Amino acid sequence: MTLQNNYGTADRLMRYVQVDTQSDPNSGTSPTTEKQKDLSVLLVNELQAIGITDAHMDRFGYVYATIQSNTTKDAPVVCFCSHVDTAPDCSGTNVKPILHQVYNGEDIVLPDDPLQIISSNKYAYLKKHTGKNIITASGNTLLGGDDKAGVAIIMSMANYIMQHPEIKHGDIKILFTPDEEVGKGTDKLDMKKLGATVGYTLDGGELGTLEDETFSADGVKIIVHGVIAHPGYAKGILVNAIKIASEIVAALPKAEWNPETTEKRDGFVHPVAVSGIAEKATIDFIVRDFTIEGLLKHEARLKSIVEEIMKQYPNCSMEFIVKEQYRNMKQVLDQHPAIVANAVEAYERCGLTVVKEPIRGGTDGSRLSYMGLPCANLFTGMQAIHSKHEWIAVEDMEQSAHMLTQLVQVWEEKSVQHATN
Repeated sequence: MTLQNNYGTADRLMRYVQVDTQSDPNSGTSPTTEKQKDLSVLLVNELQAIGITDAHMDRFGYVYATIQSNTTKDAPVVCFCSHVDTAPDCSGTNVKPILHQVYNGEDIVLPDDPLQIISSNKYAYLKKHTGKNIITASGNTLLGGDDKAGVAIIMSMANYIMQHPEIKHGDIKILFTPDEEVGKGTDKLDMKKLGATVGYTLDGGELGTLEDETFSADGVKIIVHGVIAHPGYAKGILVNAIKIASEIVAALPKAEWNPETTEKRDGFVHPVAVSGIAEKATIDFIVRDFTIEGLLKHEARLKSIVEEIMKQYPNCSMEFIVKEQYRNMKQVLDQHPAIVANAVEAYERCGLTVVKEPIRGGTDGSRLSYMGLPCANLFTGMQAIHSKHEWIAVEDMEQSAHMLTQLVQVWEEKSVQHATN
């Protein structure tokens, strides 16, 4: 069942989530899974069908499109970006979206697995949506609103603007990226082709939230080199790297310094993978903080823990490898205050109360900001992402699409007239 509305976000989301676009963190290809291109091709076809003639997908799965300026002013080129992939954390195969019209405020029992119950007692934001329209998956998969809600909102905005030429705007660039969920969303992006001046990612949550700050992020790989010997003749010789790696994980603080016990502006250190054999074992960590100083302190503390354990094994060695992942976009956005200020004005024109908060994560906008395209992150309404409990309110998506139409007008109105000879 579909819902008729001004922008058509619900119909689009329910269509897009049925395309499996899960990315793969262990793949070395670009994109990491070819199936992400299935949705990208669909989006290109839809963009071309509404009259955006330059819409195309490149060989890496990126979708580029331009809504041409219809103003005589020198308006900046504004980019709206969302990612097509879904997280590896939960299955995205055979997603069955369900539209719950006029939600009655009771628990939502998902039909394909009745043990999966979306309750307003657990998700307080759900309480605000009684009487509204909710989209969920069926219980066996995530929904994929992260970030197909953003995709649906951008597509809906594009369709609306193409149908309403009276809305004045500068060039609008549309960008859909693969592999954001595995940290590779901008790896193969052609910034020159994109040609945007300012940007916004549509990858946020609750209605009215506006995010100009993310974590800064590093990855840490610890490689433990043990001493191998035939197990039948190993006494006094063998030192098992797997056991050393286990000691390192066990030595991590349990009451603080991890995702399970931190919130707000706390950083953390989080082991995400352990692999190896007796001779060599590897532990992969993600390290997060809102400041570079915080990252360095976390990494120094982690290294100290590892070195203390390694002192017990003088015949063994370890490698401690740090790789930068992304940085807090606020450091860039503070240099371009109009990006946030104009978004605030667009929110207010829609009657929204702006809620500014930092993201305990990152977006493509984090990297784009340091690649020369400063980006803030805008709300979509997505909730309980990366899980079978994922849900989204249609009205939140509709408000987001409406806000984007206001935002492009704000940028146009604040631009100066072309100089004439």
